Amino acid sequence: MKEIISIAPGRTCLFGDHQDYLGLPIIACAIDKHITIKATINTTNNFVIDLPDINQKRIIPIDANEENLNPGDFLKSSLQVLRRYNCIPNSGYTILITGTIPINSGTSSSSALTVAWIQFLIKAFGPETLLAPEKLSQLAYEAEVLELNAPGGKMDQYSIGLGNIIYLETGDQFSYQVLKNPVPGLIMADSGVPKETTALLHRLKTNSWKAIQEVQKELPDFKIETANINELDKYLKSLPIDLQPYLEAAIGNYTVTKNALLEFKKDKLDLVAIGNLMNKHHYYLKELLKITVPKIDVMIDAALSAGALGAKIVGSGGGGSIAVITDEKNKDKITEALIKAGSKSVYFANVDSGARIIE
Repeated sequence: MKEIISIAPGRTCLFGDHQDYLGLPIIACAIDKHITIKATINTTNNFVIDLPDINQKRIIPIDANEENLNPGDFLKSSLQVLRRYNCIPNSGYTILITGTIPINSGTSSSSALTVAWIQFLIKAFGPETLLAPEKLSQLAYEAEVLELNAPGGKMDQYSIGLGNIIYLETGDQFSYQVLKNPVPGLIMADSGVPKETTALLHRLKTNSWKAIQEVQKELPDFKIETANINELDKYLKSLPIDLQPYLEAAIGNYTVTKNALLEFKKDKLDLVAIGNLMNKHHYYLKELLKITVPKIDVMIDAALSAGALGAKIVGSGGGGSIAVITDEKNKDKITEALIKAGSKSVYFANVDSGARIIE
């Protein structure tokens, strides 16, 4: 094809942050901020790539194949993964990559880039059966996490590839449901504090799994999925003090996510109930997993004081963005409060349909 336009949205996690790497469920939605790839065939054997948003240019040979990839080089890792699926580049393209997703803000600009890039490569070089949303999402997960031995889960790639609001079972019994209830009054606010990802995810994932395994030494049948939060004290007795918050957060966040799913399945979404569950989720992220920073705390407090029904940090933490649920009457008041609290940007987020090729 002479010209291809590939687009992929950002995402926000409504429920289940720091759950997918434990094989636990999440509820996330694609939002209407995007990475766009415009590719025009050229006469070289190179991908000539311009990324003006980050002031970067790259040239990648179409046959690039390296044993040792640099961390975060999703463009090359994607090429290596796709070769195994018989997607073999045979011509060069001149490529412009632009985006409206705030960078390093917890709304998955990197995963959106990976999904859009893989989608372009498949459209250009086939096989087109790989463009099915579920397959596209899996390929992006393999390129971002498995190929680079990174600590993340499947939430980002699948919520972007599938679009809409989804409930995703990320464990061995992998499945997903598209949730039909819309989320009106969703506000996103970027703190401007660059989030941490790799180091923070590694620490949280390692300690969470260690906590689960320590409990299983005392209680061999223990699983988060069947744990009763009312019996939390029994589980915590099996752990040293430093691991207890990780287990409590895992059980608490799992319980919140399952309760949120019940709300989403009702005929009409109860925003007050969703807001209360969002606040509870944020409590575990802030007080137990310790992933917020002072500016995020100020923004959350400002939103709630201005009438928000719920607010939480989004993504890996250490900075990034927050998601806010509100009713219609308080939207402008909350927006103003978030700006006064120092938010770098505040925007209303609509649910997006997912990754796609623009014909």
